[in-house]
Amino acid sequence: MKYELEICVDSVDSALIAQSAGASRVELCANLIEGGTTPGCGTIVAARNNLSIGLNVIIRPRGGDFLYSDVEYDIMRRDIDICGECGADGIVIGILRSGGSIDVERTAHLIDFARPMNVTFHRAFDMCSDPIQGLEDVISTGAERLLTSGQKNSAKDGAEFIAKLVALAGERIIIMPGGGINISNIAFIASSTKAREYHLTGRKVIESDMIFRRHGVSMGGIPEVAEFSRKVADEDTIRKIIDILKGL
Repeated sequence: MKYELEICVDSVDSALIAQSAGASRVELCANLIEGGTTPGCGTIVAARNNLSIGLNVIIRPRGGDFLYSDVEYDIMRRDIDICGECGADGIVIGILRSGGSIDVERTAHLIDFARPMNVTFHRAFDMCSDPIQGLEDVISTGAERLLTSGQKNSAKDGAEFIAKLVALAGERIIIMPGGGINISNIAFIASSTKAREYHLTGRKVIESDMIFRRHGVSMGGIPEVAEFSRKVADEDTIRKIIDILKGL
């Protein structure tokens, strides 16, 4: 089986590392600490200008839940327009209703608006109230791909249910496991789920080049988020995961 690897990145630097490592495409985000939000136009343009692999952009106006106001929905539509103008290959979206069902109508409208870009329905699915009906709902929107951890915190823990989704989906939609995938569990997840595509960050921590460091002042107000280090895609990790998949 031929596998595809999508790397979730929050910078053009990480996108280029993913490309060099052999990834099939990247999902470009901002604010990964919040699960990913829509990146700025400049980042999207720079990524497109420097990448030859697939570029999918998350369309998520804020962190938190996936119940969006009319204003937020309009923002999503406008961001999709920008992605098309910038040459993105696809978008990544997810909208729920207050009761936990997939918002089929609004999702389908955004998908129609996004064409000819491809569309992934993201892990908002993992927060839906009825995942079996949710799968059918996502398929009905016209999305090509569903990203899921199997309604667990990690794809490893959700592998059994992901395998069920893969079987139920058949050829109607691509089921792409994501969430906590790494070198130690990719073989288990792949053999358990029989999925063809996988989504991960594959990151490492790098230290800032700043010599002077002002201590005791936090820009983000979140003490556990270090401000003199950051996470970037790790080429060695991504290559090793690709090699593991090739060996299955």
